[in-house]
Amino acid sequence: MKVIEVNNLVKRFGAFTAVNKISLEVEQGEIFGFLGANGAGKTTAMRMLCGLSIPTEGSGVVAGFDVKKQPEMIKKNIGYMSQKFSLYNDLKVWENIRLFAGIYGMDGKSIAHKTDTLLQTLNFESERNTLVKDLPLGWKQKLAFSVSIFHNPKIVFLDEPTGGVDPFTRRHFWELIYKAAADGITVFVTTHYMDEAEYCDRVSIMVDGKIEALDTPKNLKKQFEAVSMDEVFQKLARKATRKGD
Repeated sequence: MKVIEVNNLVKRFGAFTAVNKISLEVEQGEIFGFLGANGAGKTTAMRMLCGLSIPTEGSGVVAGFDVKKQPEMIKKNIGYMSQKFSLYNDLKVWENIRLFAGIYGMDGKSIAHKTDTLLQTLNFESERNTLVKDLPLGWKQKLAFSVSIFHNPKIVFLDEPTGGVDPFTRRHFWELIYKAAADGITVFVTTHYMDEAEYCDRVSIMVDGKIEALDTPKNLKKQFEAVSMDEVFQKLARKATRKGD
């Protein structure tokens, strides 16, 4: 089942075309890597898919809702986590869970019950009242990801979630991603770490507002005669003329 269907999506800002007729489909439970150098347009494209920006042209359906006509419904039916913003450091663990669950429209009774279950699953019972800023980085990441899928969304968007994180913590984070995908949640992830691109089922690479490549990591390496996804990315990124997104 397709959970993302995009056809010739365009986003213009005045005379500047940030996203230029991109098309893609993503299946339920797929781990989809969305790559591009700074200025490629991937951030703008992701904002449209998350219901945060209305396309100028084209069409798209995310989690069953139209990107132009139903952006608010998209927001309620997806999960989101980024490197820059994921949790409130000055709130306790349980307060963060309650806050974001409420934003996603869950009722109080469901939130209370599921919070207890989540804390047990994460072995966080003793950290219920701990301020998030006092958690180790790896624990913060685990909590942030768990909060982003707390409401069982069809899709979770991860915007460079492992930026600035050590290799061990990144590997552990990807174990959480694999589990979510196995449970049927589609994972749409951007990353600057090309070794992480190797973990995705399929990868797209944007250059100057267009998707220049889209396939499995294995097929992309074969197509571009490369030994790694980093080499594939570098070959495509050299064509870029933009410098900022």
